[in-house]
Amino acid sequence: MPADDPPARVQPNTRPLKRSFAIKGHRTSISMEAPFWEALQQAATLEETSLAGLVAGIDATRGEAGLSSAVRAWILDYFRRRSLPPPR
Repeated sequence: MPADDPPARVQPNTRPLKRSFAIKGHRTSISMEAPFWEALQQAATLEETSLAGLVAGIDATRGEAGLSSAVRAWILDYFRRRSLPPPR
C-alpha cells in the first residue's frame, strides 16, 4: 500500500445482523455482518436504488445460492468491477 493511502478501516468481528425484505410478495430475511450491510447500502446509493430493490435484483439472478451468500458475492463482485480500469 502506498504511504499516502489511508489505512484500511478495521472493524472487530461482529455478529451477523438480520434484516427482512419482501421479494415478489413474500417475506425473507438476510443475515450479514455490519460491513456487508454498509457496502450494500453504499452500492444502492451509487446505483440510485433502494436496498430492497437491489436485494430483489440479486435474488432474481442468484440461482441455487442462498440469498445471504448471493448478496455477499454480489457486493464483492460489484466493488471489484468498480475498481478495475474500463476495458479497452
